[in-house]
Amino acid sequence: MSLADELLADLEEAGDEGDNGLYPEGEEGDSDGDASQGRDDGGLEDIPEEMEVDYSKADSVAAIAKLRNSKQFSDIMEKIAVYVGKQRKISDVSGPVEADPEYKLIVAANNLTVEIDNELNIIHKFTRDKYSKRFPELESLVPDSLDYIRTVKELGNNLEKCKNNETLQQILTNATIMVVSVTASTTQGSLLNELELKQLEESCDMALELNQSKHRIYEYVESRMSFIAPNLSIIVGASTAAKIMGIAGGLTNLSKMPACNLMLLGAQRRTLSGFSSTSLLPHTGFIYHCDVVQTLPPDLRRKAARLVSAKCTLAARVDSFHESADGKVGYDLKEEIERKFDKWQEAPPVKQVKPLPAPLDGQRKKRGGRRYRKMKERLGLTEIRKHANRMTFAEIEDDAYQEDLGFSLGQLGKSGSGRVRQAQVNESTKARISKSLQRTLQKQSVTYGGKSTVRDRSSGTSSSVAFTPLQGLEIVNPQAAEKKVAEANQKYFSNMAEFLKVKKEAKK
Repeated sequence: MSLADELLADLEEAGDEGDNGLYPEGEEGDSDGDASQGRDDGGLEDIPEEMEVDYSKADSVAAIAKLRNSKQFSDIMEKIAVYVGKQRKISDVSGPVEADPEYKLIVAANNLTVEIDNELNIIHKFTRDKYSKRFPELESLVPDSLDYIRTVKELGNNLEKCKNNETLQQILTNATIMVVSVTASTTQGSLLNELELKQLEESCDMALELNQSKHRIYEYVESRMSFIAPNLSIIVGASTAAKIMGIAGGLTNLSKMPACNLMLLGAQRRTLSGFSSTSLLPHTGFIYHCDVVQTLPPDLRRKAARLVSAKCTLAARVDSFHESADGKVGYDLKEEIERKFDKWQEAPPVKQVKPLPAPLDGQRKKRGGRRYRKMKERLGLTEIRKHANRMTFAEIEDDAYQEDLGFSLGQLGKSGSGRVRQAQVNESTKARISKSLQRTLQKQSVTYGGKSTVRDRSSGTSSSVAFTPLQGLEIVNPQAAEKKVAEANQKYFSNMAEFLKVKKEAKK
């Protein structure tokens, strides 16, 4: 076997596993499942095609489908006809519910629906094997088992009935009818004889009768859901509860099923007629199509189906132990579901513009004192740096590095630059001297007597001895005139000068 053949074989096996008989098809919950539906594992295993029985050699459908004529089927349908007109409550039951005859009938009816689905699957295979002689391509064009059986009953040996057939339009869509009619005109099948047509008609009538009996059972179980599963019927409704309980094989099997499998009960297969199947949603069953989920927007329905499936599992387990017969648990679960639905559909909160928070940095501690003042004086801006930073107005500066960097020495090296370095004294932090102390210091700085060449930058040949023509040698004070001017300036123009009160003389 080549690599391509192995790949195709794997794909066929994967398709067989995906197309199991657990889920029914059609709008009314029809199914083409096999006998594995009634097992506790949910019927996820299907019979391989290599082990399928060839029903084409069977003489009649009654030889292989014996449920319709069995005593069990007739007894259950007769009891349902008796109980269908009676309305009972859980309070009318004395003793355990399992001992009540109607409860036993409901459980048996649920199990019977599973057997009916298996029987419909057998009849579908019998019809397919018989009718493949006339129209072998019809099986791939109409995948649904009941639609296939109705189509075979309508067409029979005359394939020209596909055109303008009102009965067929109620069974199939217009697109499928067009494909079937085109394929029927080119099919290689041969005509059937009278016996084969009679066998096909008998099998189709039996399948439709079993399907009608299954819907009658569903209606009866739906009317008794408040009696058998009150909490489950409160959440999803009596109709959906009856469908999922019937397809699961009873309330006990439903309570053992996980929520992920319960959500898939009733999933439909995709059509294989060659047209788009985007309208069919994968992994969606009865719970997805119930009224509780369908009221939400489409983008929330899958999420809602998962939530409802989880709550249905809890409600089914409560009902299986016959607790909360008044449905209190069901009402609580439904209230929780609705509360979450409302929360999902709430508008997002409006974003508020929040101000920036206050900074966490506290006020730094400021140092002060003599040591800090001395440090600021020592690290202060020096005179040489001040002159380097100064620029003369309307004067071209020379570049310091002989390059176009724009860095100059400012007023350094020019006239009037002063000392090279001087301690910077901060006027706000230097010690203040009182006026009286300033006067004392100024008086001490005043020089009396001869002028010293050390204190004053004067000529060293100046002397207090002067030669006059009258007296010869005469001792004079050369600084007398300067001292007189200094005293006058100190009196009127010094820093310590005060306002003088002048008395005006009276006019004579």
